[in-house]
Amino acid sequence: MSFPEHRPRRLRRTPAVRRLARETHLVPSQLVLPMFVREGITEPSPIGSMPGIVQHSMDSLRRAVAEAAEQRIGGVMLFGVPEVRDAVGSGADDPNGILNRATEAVVAEVGDALVVQTDLCLDEFTDHGHCGVLRQAQEPGSEVAVDNDATLERYTAMGLAQARAGSAMLGLSGMMDGQVGAVREALDAEGFTDTLILAYSAKYAGAFYGPFREAVDSQLKGDRRSYQLDPGNGREGVREALLDVEEGADVVMVKPALPYLDVLADVKASVDVPVWAYQVSGEYAMVEAAAAHGWIDRRGAIMESLLGIRRAGADAILTYWALEAARWLRAEL
Repeated sequence: MSFPEHRPRRLRRTPAVRRLARETHLVPSQLVLPMFVREGITEPSPIGSMPGIVQHSMDSLRRAVAEAAEQRIGGVMLFGVPEVRDAVGSGADDPNGILNRATEAVVAEVGDALVVQTDLCLDEFTDHGHCGVLRQAQEPGSEVAVDNDATLERYTAMGLAQARAGSAMLGLSGMMDGQVGAVREALDAEGFTDTLILAYSAKYAGAFYGPFREAVDSQLKGDRRSYQLDPGNGREGVREALLDVEEGADVVMVKPALPYLDVLADVKASVDVPVWAYQVSGEYAMVEAAAAHGWIDRRGAIMESLLGIRRAGADAILTYWALEAARWLRAEL
């Protein structure tokens, strides 16, 4: 058997060589922790389908964000769970609503140690569970009809309320046409020119959101296929990201993460702003369930999944494992 005179070497001989030759790195500052705060509770409430994750009380939320700051993760994304809901999500822009009060409390607790982000969508606040104002009463079995323009009015009011509460970045997750431009215009008009917009540009309708709906006590019946993206459409995700950048998005998002790594890579190659990915509740629950049965190595699966999302192009990752992964990463330094 003959070999070339200068045969290429495999860069995996020793741990030190592997570290030196690694192409993709993961650090705590690239991780963002989604957090749920529920109105009317005094102790954290476990979420059954998401082991280890809770709906926070205001007090437990303060303690948790202080720990997040200690672990030096990049930020937190806050979701509010109100006691009262209505057809237009009135609690979303109420200064005394749970999400806006929680934002003020978190900003007071951690200051600039974390990027405090807030979910800007109506689904947690509506009695029908959809992300917008419905155009008319829905017949049983009919496809939902969301009034896009009426919803944009609610989003701009919600965005201003969150900015006033101190949110540094608004997570526009509702998938309405023109939402980035409408909110950006409203923010600038009120002087919030430094408030950033994270556009959930490529948000796909699919099967991985189930545990999240428990986490926010969603009232949704049916699905959101009339305004979220078709899982079969990769190019559409790129087009949506480009449109959001044109409207003023500071960051664009692909969601879910692992089932859409191809879209993530294509978006990363197409835009000139940071690209993030959301490792959603269903992705979290699958790993936790398999690990609980002893079918996979839990830590290995968590870290490999995060590294894969980074390798596909994510500059940052929203993940429910943010704190745990940050501890592991810091211990390795």
